[in-house]
Amino acid sequence: MKKFYMMLAAVAALTVSANAQDVLTGTINVGDYDNATNFYNGSYFDMAPANFYLNHYGSQMLYLYDTDFTDFEGKNDVKITKISYKFYDQAIYSDITANVKYYLQLVDETEFQTDNSGNKLYFDCFSTEPVVEGEFYYEAFSAYGEDVEMTIDLSNAPFAITPGKNLVVTAVIDMTGDCTASSDDAPFYTSGISNRAMTYSDNNISFTDYANDADYPKCSSTYSGGGTRVNMPVTKIEYTYTESTPTAITEIESEAQNDAPYYDLMGRKMSASNLPAGIYIHGGKKVIVK
Repeated sequence: MKKFYMMLAAVAALTVSANAQDVLTGTINVGDYDNATNFYNGSYFDMAPANFYLNHYGSQMLYLYDTDFTDFEGKNDVKITKISYKFYDQAIYSDITANVKYYLQLVDETEFQTDNSGNKLYFDCFSTEPVVEGEFYYEAFSAYGEDVEMTIDLSNAPFAITPGKNLVVTAVIDMTGDCTASSDDAPFYTSGISNRAMTYSDNNISFTDYANDADYPKCSSTYSGGGTRVNMPVTKIEYTYTESTPTAITEIESEAQNDAPYYDLMGRKMSASNLPAGIYIHGGKKVIVK
């Protein structure tokens, strides 16, 4: 896993107890994002974060703090600024324009829940506003044979991570035109992590409309399809964080205080190596020697 850090800002204080808060950036990968060569060739129902074979698509991906976000441990004020997914283009599609909405939410669950009938249930993302909403234009044929990235850019409103909480990313994709392909295999890179992603696909009913249906939040086959055995796609997550570090001034002042002379209450300078019991002035403070 690659990781890099870059100092963005530093705050210096001129007091003995001051700490400098440096805002740093890092990258964490779920799966081998940079060197991924394994792409998915199964049913289009079972591909996250998206496929382009049907007009409407939804997917949810569950990232675990103790498994995927171990690099966050010990860091303060972690905020996600960008989430990227990639797949390999085989030019099996025409150029595509889609409306995309992403919802991010923090949860305690470490897996998708099931109802009494054993149906897996989606997390209820629609109780909040989408974090990012925009248009995704995919020039399929011009990207033939290349890695294509789909990115959630949160730089204008970074998403704060609470230590110990898990993250659900929901992608809702609606095509603006006909979406047909010469083949039903969409080759997405996958990290091979199972049971932490689910999908929804339909040619007529959007995932948002499905959320208002009586079958929601079941991963239902009422419509075209729901995928419950979906592999987690490789993911690149960029984030910022802070960590407290003593300032150079603090260290110098602390050292200077240790070397400061001792004075008795009459103002006489005393030898630090041979002080009798009593009260003295040291570094501007009263100290008691027993």
